[in-house]
Amino acid sequence: MTEREEQLLTKVPAITLGFWIIKILATTLGETGGDTVSMSWLGETTSEAGQSGLNGYLVGTIIFGVLLVGLVWAQIRARKFNAWLYWATIIASTTAGTTLADFATRSLGIGYPGGSLLLLSCVLISLFAWYRTLGSVSVNTVVSPREELFYWVTITFSQTLGTALGDWVADAGLGYSGGALVFGAALLIVAGLYYFRTAVSHVFLFWLAFILTRPLGATVGDFFDKPVAKGGLDISRPLASAILAVIIIALILVLPQRAGRKAAG
Repeated sequence: MTEREEQLLTKVPAITLGFWIIKILATTLGETGGDTVSMSWLGETTSEAGQSGLNGYLVGTIIFGVLLVGLVWAQIRARKFNAWLYWATIIASTTAGTTLADFATRSLGIGYPGGSLLLLSCVLISLFAWYRTLGSVSVNTVVSPREELFYWVTITFSQTLGTALGDWVADAGLGYSGGALVFGAALLIVAGLYYFRTAVSHVFLFWLAFILTRPLGATVGDFFDKPVAKGGLDISRPLASAILAVIIIALILVLPQRAGRKAAG
């Protein structure tokens, strides 16, 4: 690839069907992986929760937060798109989002409605600041550290919002499987608006779909690992996380992974 061709590429992947498949699996892994650390290993859902003086959700958030910062730094430092680095950063953002949302809604007592509204505000503020600073929030403009920083901040807020939103809908009476169907149907509507060439902004549809994949992953992940009595399949969280990780690795190897093309202007 020539230097001129590299200048026409972004630091994030092209938005293809394969991208969305891996994204949904990554958000599901974020749910089961985050719950594995905060709930299973740090005991937030056991009778010993809090006895050690540590909050499992907060500790999990710190662990994944440090990992996320390190990966974002590496992503920004990278000269061009790297599929393995990109998807590792996405998974770190969604696991951090899982534990952070659980800490806010459960430990701080904000609740799912309050947490969802607060995080939605954070997403909108991030997008507004991005637009005001650089004139566009399209992922096809992510070619420099400034755009990448806004990109990853917005993504992390959206991943956290999706976790709270998924839990809110599931606990409102639909259950995990019902919540997954609702968010899956919403994504199909967004896909229809995109592929049938409607007048709706493609940039808006991208961010709407990006946010919706997270509660879909949250409800599917909870459906896998929650007890049967609560509407889940009671699959081991570490086992579910390992299976999802293997599938994601296989798809990254099999599906074409290419950088998106820089938007004109």
